[in-house]
Amino acid sequence: MALIGAHLSIAGGLWKAIERGEELGCEAAQIFTKNQLQWRTSPLSMNQCEQFYRRWRRSSVRKIVAHASYLINLSTDGTLWKKSVDSLAEEVKRCDLLGIDDLVLHPGSHKGDGIEKGLHRLKDGLSHVLEESDDLRVRILLETMSGQGNAVGSTLEELHWVMVSLEDTKRLGICLDTCHLFSAGYELRSREGYNRLVDKVDRLFGIQRVGCWHLNDSFFDKGSKRDRHAHLGEGKLGINAFSFILNDRRWNDTPCLLETPKDGIGDEGNLAILRKLRGE
Repeated sequence: MALIGAHLSIAGGLWKAIERGEELGCEAAQIFTKNQLQWRTSPLSMNQCEQFYRRWRRSSVRKIVAHASYLINLSTDGTLWKKSVDSLAEEVKRCDLLGIDDLVLHPGSHKGDGIEKGLHRLKDGLSHVLEESDDLRVRILLETMSGQGNAVGSTLEELHWVMVSLEDTKRLGICLDTCHLFSAGYELRSREGYNRLVDKVDRLFGIQRVGCWHLNDSFFDKGSKRDRHAHLGEGKLGINAFSFILNDRRWNDTPCLLETPKDGIGDEGNLAILRKLRGE
């Protein structure tokens, strides 16, 4: 079955996220490996890595996915592009030290220069990072985006182009975000719409390339190209899509992670909904 969980805070130490995950009954978790609003960070010590890994292996959290800093933008140019390449390469190394296999990345923004330039910059940036870390196994998961502003990656075809343009695609995958997909215009509310989407994902990438799902309802309507997450069942997407995902055997052992608001019912309430949809 799909592994349910949430994005968890690392406040107080990386290993604290695992403790929080166990308290919530998470089977999977997503974390930042550093302060995601700062470029620079202290290197991980061997003690930090060992403490994290030991705590993880003793826990009920089966899989952990990392999310790259929101500052990283491989679809732009100039100094920011270079800083983003260096930062992503460093985050890949941090994941490797922690034993984390998958790192979610926002494709970035072309800053008004057009989608074609943005895609080429993204491809070049990923090429640099993959080459620099070619001795590591960490996979970079390109997240599907809503299409808000100048964001790159709001269509599956855009992400497919990036993957086929790179020779080494074994270390690239995708993260499917329900709010982003819906806001970008993909239908998930009906069984037929959901199956069409998954069939397209399988055709373009292969199911094995989907490293995780982000489970979020959408505050705005389908095709709005506006990115605002809502609690499950409280947005325009509704509840059916999450039932389709959780009960689809194609997602066995795939992390399905909440990025819903922390107020209101919070992670505890949204996880309870997921368990109910899974028949528990």
